[in-house]
Amino acid sequence: MTTQTTTSMTPTAVEAPPVIELRDIHVSFKARTGTLLRADVVNAVNGVSLAVRRGETLGIVGESGCGKSTTAKVLLGLQKPTSGQVLFRGEAIAHRNAAARKRIGRVVSAVFQDPSTALNSRMLIRDALRDPLDVHGIGTAHSRQERVRALVEMVGLPASALDVLPTQLSGGQRQRVAIARALALEPDMIVADEPTSALDVSVRAQILNLLLDLKNELGLSLVFISHDIQTVHYISDRIAVMHGGRVVEEGPADHIMATPDHPYTRKLLGAAPSLLHPELATKNRSAQ
Repeated sequence: MTTQTTTSMTPTAVEAPPVIELRDIHVSFKARTGTLLRADVVNAVNGVSLAVRRGETLGIVGESGCGKSTTAKVLLGLQKPTSGQVLFRGEAIAHRNAAARKRIGRVVSAVFQDPSTALNSRMLIRDALRDPLDVHGIGTAHSRQERVRALVEMVGLPASALDVLPTQLSGGQRQRVAIARALALEPDMIVADEPTSALDVSVRAQILNLLLDLKNELGLSLVFISHDIQTVHYISDRIAVMHGGRVVEEGPADHIMATPDHPYTRKLLGAAPSLLHPELATKNRSAQ
């Protein structure tokens, strides 16, 4: 059973449709069990309902295999649900054709765990950042170059980074490029799936703060996915705890951390120490 904590909302917030909403999403796969004649059905996501409003951060937390990455793929239009509805700005979208996926790509962008997989190792950074603009036919050649220069500045990289290959950058710098690329089309929302887990502890702090700053400056919505509940708490307004393909608890981040209702949430809180930099772990979130 899902435990949900609700807070009062202003009439304006209630009237505005979420940037994205999942309604009773199920995703099932057929998995071979070692015989040629039998395939078991694996329910990766089982009845997930979530909504993300403009300018808020929803953290999704859970252990490996809980369904959070599959949920991220549904949010991005990369995974068609077995059943259920995905709504963008209140309108149902079918994940069935290239046009629908392209439309979703203008609304929602992704930042993944390993930026090396998202960046072509043989493509200069300037070309990697211009590529989404080229694909969607946005602007002129000159305006695209100006946008590319603005993007690297936005994520705290020098202009000289435009003329190097991804392999010439550090892991943290590559993740900044991946974030810049996610911002290229001016999306309403970014889905960040374990974006800091492959980075050194001190670099994680920089990337988290960059995401927070960009979210606030640009009015973005953010879905932040991690197995570390302390990191999720630091960056999120609300937290959804996933276990066994379901959302077992959802509510304001501070409430979830202070008074968790579900046993699995309490287990996460009592498990491994936080992957946060010590400075972030003790930072007063209200001062952000």
